[in-house]
Amino acid sequence: MRYFVSGLAAQHIGQTFPIGTLMVNVTGSFVIGFFATLTAPDGRIFVGADARQFVMTGLCGGYTTFSSFSLQTLNLARDGERLLAGANIVLSVVLCLLAVWAGYVAANALNQLKGT
Repeated sequence: MRYFVSGLAAQHIGQTFPIGTLMVNVTGSFVIGFFATLTAPDGRIFVGADARQFVMTGLCGGYTTFSSFSLQTLNLARDGERLLAGANIVLSVVLCLLAVWAGYVAANALNQLKGT
């Protein structure tokens, strides 16, 4: 899935800036924030500890890609694109934190709903 999303972004937006990796990391951050909140001990859905760790560490960890982010940022800097390298760092940190917060907020709203 990571390959598909990243490739789709590169094909439609371009490859100068690693937008595909950024999109993968932002969507993965949203998913982990949403799932962690929805399945927390006070969450709406019960998921066993093993299944919860599998989704959060296995699936989300396998989908997101800090190593690709790091290599692409290094390559931008080495190619003299220091502004783009810095933008990648700032955008990745800020957007991923906003996405994990948005996932938390969305799941918390579901947790507050009455009924099953």
